[in-house]
Amino acid sequence: MPRLISICALLCLLGVSPAQDVRAPQNLTAGEEGSVSTTGSGNATFYLFGPGVSDKQDVNLGEDVRLPGSDLQNAGQYFAVLCSGDCRSTSFFVSAARPSSLTFLVHPSRVPVAQNDAVSGVAILFDKFRNLELTAESVDFQLNAGKASLLSRAVPEKDGIAWFRAASGKSAGALQVTASLNDLETLRAVQQVASEPCNLRITGQRNASGILVQTEPVHDCTGNPVPDGTIVTFTATEDGKKSTVDAPIKQDIARAQIAASGPAVISAASGVVMGNELRLGGH
Repeated sequence: MPRLISICALLCLLGVSPAQDVRAPQNLTAGEEGSVSTTGSGNATFYLFGPGVSDKQDVNLGEDVRLPGSDLQNAGQYFAVLCSGDCRSTSFFVSAARPSSLTFLVHPSRVPVAQNDAVSGVAILFDKFRNLELTAESVDFQLNAGKASLLSRAVPEKDGIAWFRAASGKSAGALQVTASLNDLETLRAVQQVASEPCNLRITGQRNASGILVQTEPVHDCTGNPVPDGTIVTFTATEDGKKSTVDAPIKQDIARAQIAASGPAVISAASGVVMGNELRLGGH
């Protein structure tokens, strides 16, 4: 673009002025054929400068200069310069064509359930020439978890971009996120997973090796099973001394063997969630 402006500035020094012997086309869209009208008689040289195009041709004054659609595929400002002895110039703007593609980005790919403003998405509109679509279009966003609809919203785009932010659902599983505009539709999937454990409870009993302690089935606060591999930390206090064992959840339950022969107080925690205390006497 700086090179384009410098060329036009040079031609202006040669006598470019907003005279009436060259007139710009009106309301052109990308890829659409247009024409520049001229007045006068005789031969002239016509120059077209614009985004991605620099063209020169000999023309007859008084006739329209055809602008092929292949020269007008990029949206932006164009300059038409007509030189015959001196030069005359005009400029015109080419707008993006109708949207033909919808780029849709969603974040994150995995999200805990029941989190406010946890899912966000942005849709970007382009025409078939990859020009950013700047017209006032509304993009429809849909969020569905199974048969439950979490969001249905039409969002006007601004500068070619429409976006949303929404809460995650209450059930673990796939969250279908759709952006659509007329006959354009793009689908993304977000995996909803259980959030932090809730109401952690433990039970235990003595055996030959000490104390076998385990949790009840671990769920989050909306009832989703916490994923296998989530760590539960068991803490045993015996005679004022503490020992800890980290145990992963397997099939909803975490188990640990604690070597304690005397009276012991055992507790459990996972993340920021504390469980109940378990008090067991000695052998």
